[in-house]
Amino acid sequence: MKKVLLPVYLCMLPALGYSLSAQAEALTGCAAKRAEIENQITYAKSHNNHHQVAGLEAALNETRLHCTEAGLLRERQQKVAEKERKVADREAELVNATETGNAKKIERKKKKVTEAKEELQEAQSALGR
Repeated sequence: MKKVLLPVYLCMLPALGYSLSAQAEALTGCAAKRAEIENQITYAKSHNNHHQVAGLEAALNETRLHCTEAGLLRERQQKVAEKERKVADREAELVNATETGNAKKIERKKKKVTEAKEELQEAQSALGR
């Protein structure tokens, strides 16, 4: 009986992870943060990663004790401001690179600007969660 049920449970794990992540997307703020950590714990347990489970459980405990909506919003706003500064710095570096005329350097700086903008976009989307 156990041999038959084990494959059934293993097949159900991805569906469980999907349903948990769908629930986490509907949540906002600290509740979403807790749900995401719980999803990671489930994943780590399913892969027998005991060290990661221990760390994630500690993080979940800290989140339960210290997470506030206002504090989380403030952290996310700070992250957005930091990413905006990074984009501005990268764009200034690109301007300097274009002044030198070095094509390789310009391409590297353009790539860094694109990466910084993507990070900014991620921070802004996290601000809305």
